[in-house]
Amino acid sequence: MSATKKKSGWLNIVIDYGPMLAFFLAYRASRPAGGEAGIGDVVAITKSTVVFIVATLIALVVSKWRLGRIGPMLWLSSGLVVFFGGLTVLLHDATWVQIKPTAIYVASGLALLIGLMRGHALLKILLEDAFAGLSDEGWMKLSRNWGWFFLFLAVLNEALRHFYNQANHNFDTWLAMKIWLFMPLSFLFTFAQMPMLLKHGLGAEEADSKED
Repeated sequence: MSATKKKSGWLNIVIDYGPMLAFFLAYRASRPAGGEAGIGDVVAITKSTVVFIVATLIALVVSKWRLGRIGPMLWLSSGLVVFFGGLTVLLHDATWVQIKPTAIYVASGLALLIGLMRGHALLKILLEDAFAGLSDEGWMKLSRNWGWFFLFLAVLNEALRHFYNQANHNFDTWLAMKIWLFMPLSFLFTFAQMPMLLKHGLGAEEADSKED
């Protein structure tokens, strides 16, 4: 008989964003001091990508150990990190690790939108009881909103990758954008969904149980 693990919002955030933060810090630490500003050092990129892969695998273990499961989205993102990160290390080409987020965003966005076309809210399956009381209509809208937002992030990542990499050869700025632009955008978008979620029953079951 398996025990149900207690869910932790903060632990989920660490599992989701910890590997990317480790990649950022490892690159900053590995980049030669006094190097030319804006030029991504190949050795530093390779070393930090190895850290990224290891941190991602650790996140899988922690998720299974502390949360009792590894979600489908974590499996997808981890697989792509290992695949594109491995290409970066083997070929010494930063392009692959930069394409990885685009692949994740496109795969996630299309999966959610195709699911909607078939009448299924895939986020309800992926997030399970994370949004207690949310109606089926709410799940459908949430899946739709995140589907389009993922595709927006894919376009944004490609635009930044082409601009900073091809025009300025600036890997540093692209990497900083992943931390200081994409993460805040994702948090803001998540909080922006709250009025819609509350309108469609979020927390209603918990409130009813307290009244009883």
